[in-house]
Amino acid sequence: MKKTRWIAIIAMVFLCGMISFVTNLAAPIGNVWKYAMAGSNTAGMMGNLMNFAAYLVAGVPSGAMLSRLGYKRTALVAIATGFAGVLIQYLSGLTGGGDFGFAVYLAGAFVAGISMCLLNVVTNPMLNTLGGGGRRGNQLNMIGMTFNSVTGTLTPLLVGMLIGEITSKTKMADVNLVLYIALGVFAAVFAVLSMLRIEDPEGVATSEKIGALEPLRFRHTLFGVIGIFCYVGVEVGIPATMNLWLSAKDGPLSSAGVDGYVGIAGCVAATYWMMMIVGRTIGSAIGGKVSSRTMLMVAESVAVCLVAAGMCTSGVSVRFPVFDAAKFSFVLQTIPLSAVFFVLCGLCTSVGFPCTYNLAVENLGKYTNAASGLFMAMIVGGGVLPLLQGVMADRVGFMPAFLVSIAGLAYLAVYAAFLSSPDVSRRPEARP
Repeated sequence: MKKTRWIAIIAMVFLCGMISFVTNLAAPIGNVWKYAMAGSNTAGMMGNLMNFAAYLVAGVPSGAMLSRLGYKRTALVAIATGFAGVLIQYLSGLTGGGDFGFAVYLAGAFVAGISMCLLNVVTNPMLNTLGGGGRRGNQLNMIGMTFNSVTGTLTPLLVGMLIGEITSKTKMADVNLVLYIALGVFAAVFAVLSMLRIEDPEGVATSEKIGALEPLRFRHTLFGVIGIFCYVGVEVGIPATMNLWLSAKDGPLSSAGVDGYVGIAGCVAATYWMMMIVGRTIGSAIGGKVSSRTMLMVAESVAVCLVAAGMCTSGVSVRFPVFDAAKFSFVLQTIPLSAVFFVLCGLCTSVGFPCTYNLAVENLGKYTNAASGLFMAMIVGGGVLPLLQGVMADRVGFMPAFLVSIAGLAYLAVYAAFLSSPDVSRRPEARP
């Protein structure tokens, strides 16, 4: 393989990581703004909502941009947009806070979300093309997905280490180092990618015009689109709500007198993403032997049980290994047993997206590309459901807020078991 192609592969893998790195900034940075906005959990989730609301706006148009500009130029637009989004979030810290600063931060989260949507559309096909398709292309995609999980794990850990304890004096400037890293990676990848020659994947377009909503005529796709909405909402909502709960001023860690409880909360949330790495590794190993339908049904059913167990054990404490930034090592820390159950959910949610996607596009033929745009739009669930949990946390408490996660997980299990089989009486026309 040519040296320039290896450079392009590394750049794409880094972009896969940036998707989760920038997305997962919303929850811990939301904690900073939460205390600036009178301690409102709803306000703490607003940045996350804006990040994912961008998918609803940009999901379908991203496909049209891809067709017009091609993969490389769309990737460059996505990187530039991501740089702008992170820069706006950085500038929000220079406003002095208040309602105006919060509005600037939300605008930055929305712009960054548009970038993440575009990167999601571009990175996987580009990695597949750079690998020459087939097993090599799939292997590169798996590497990109794994790095995505790694950076998702590091984000709350890094922010927790930088902030330590959130008080009314905590400012956006306390997380500037993380923002500088994001800006630097975006700038470096843009410079490298702009100098490389990358051909667009073949066979991804069809000469026939297909309406954006036409795939919804097929039952398994319609319910699958709803499933993507629920899945992303659950995947993001569990660690985000857990982080808010553990890092709250009157939360279980603070009430127990734990020093640096915000950093510990970030580490616990990071462990959830570590579990997703493990889950994806296991899913890749057994994927050739276990159907997507069975894997999704079993995984999400187990997750329902784990969340329910977590809701019932908030008053029980256990010793759990967490990262101590001062000692730069893992130490045993007393945390609620609930948090352990929520962390283990990462093993189950890790396989949710690929399984739901595979089931929803089965036998779609020429409608597959249009369906992909709908899936991107439905990633907005990652903003809506966590926000709903934030509202419930403010009004009825954190543990009842996890009922939202149970509802989403239960829907995915029902979809896999009863709603995911293609309707043979409405089989799409032959593949183009």
